[in-house]
Amino acid sequence: MSTVVARTRDELAVAREKLHGTVAVVMTMGALHAGHAELVRQARKRAESVIVTIFLNPLQFGPNEDLAKYPRTLEADLELLAREDVDLVFTPSPDVVYPGGDPGVRVSAGRLGDKLEGASRPGHFDGMLTVVGKLIHLTRPQLAFFGQKDAQQLLLIRRMVRDLDFDCEIVTVPTVREPDGLALSSRNRYLTELDRESALALSRALRAGEAVRTLGSSAVRRAARDVLVAEPLVIVDYLVLVEPNTLDDVPEWYQGDAVLLVAAKVGTTRLIDNLPLVIGGPL
Repeated sequence: MSTVVARTRDELAVAREKLHGTVAVVMTMGALHAGHAELVRQARKRAESVIVTIFLNPLQFGPNEDLAKYPRTLEADLELLAREDVDLVFTPSPDVVYPGGDPGVRVSAGRLGDKLEGASRPGHFDGMLTVVGKLIHLTRPQLAFFGQKDAQQLLLIRRMVRDLDFDCEIVTVPTVREPDGLALSSRNRYLTELDRESALALSRALRAGEAVRTLGSSAVRRAARDVLVAEPLVIVDYLVLVEPNTLDDVPEWYQGDAVLLVAAKVGTTRLIDNLPLVIGGPL
């Protein structure tokens, strides 16, 4: 069966009714890469029908962010999704998603949305949750697949689905990386050759922190920070070791599940990465 492309709500509703079995959705902003393809493959393992949304959500971008220059590669994206045997692609324009203009009522990310990425990008998570909520309602999936690379986003989506009683299971897919460790991102295409070499410091820092996780939280932070400080082209926004469900910094005595997160600017490109790990205990 060929991939169906829907651009309006009516086209989506007609195509959605023709899908069978368990339905999964993968939400994207386009500029697709191998990480998105892996999301689709994982969705296919658990669902008979797979929907992919391609929507560059203006509510997620602040006034000084890169909406205008964000890569738009729809033709190549559709080719990739056809190769992955996606059943339905929903690629609406902003006036289809927000028919009355910018919505006056939005989903609030609350306290968790003000930390880390939210502190650097005010309003970003409210815009993200609003569109994710709308797309869940429009596509009506039983399963929705998201990557671990956007750890704070993933946590907030899980909270929204739980707190607002969405009838949809959120499934996490591990971060897909290049062979040298760089986390795949649509923004990687902005990196110059020199920038890209410097950007490897992010994944190296995470691995350095993980290597000393049995020594405690301070050792993890110190090892990761040392790697980043040694790379002059990396301007760190934050490097934190936090509890996975609260994003609160873990204390020195802490043992258990944690997430090491980093955000930094390399050249003109802002990158994020993270690594779940267990503090303390045997290797």
